[in-house]
Amino acid sequence: MSTADDGRTPFDQTKGHAPGQTGVVQYERDGVWVVVAHGTYDMDSIAPFAEALETAASKHTRVVVDAAGIAFADSTFLNLLLHINRLTQLRLVTPAAQLMRVLELTGADTVLDIRASVDDAVT
Repeated sequence: MSTADDGRTPFDQTKGHAPGQTGVVQYERDGVWVVVAHGTYDMDSIAPFAEALETAASKHTRVVVDAAGIAFADSTFLNLLLHINRLTQLRLVTPAAQLMRVLELTGADTVLDIRASVDDAVT
């Protein structure tokens, strides 16, 4: 990722997407905590994302999840989103088609606040 002398942040390098890798990038924007998730999420890979969301929910009244870079998410991911939504004002941004389909099939799309852009979600 970034090094001390290249001047770039992890977010600059990933642009919210890192094909083939599961990871989380976090930053604050206009007083709102943004968590950028990318890769595939299931019960074996959810821990770093869960820790990031739990910490963010304990410190911020609104948390935005940029989900555009998520290639796969199962019920573990969905349950985490629903849990965090009870703890803070959660906004989900641009979920990929597979994730959106899971949200629609489960009815979670009617519970979660889904936004078209991070700009919209932080306002």
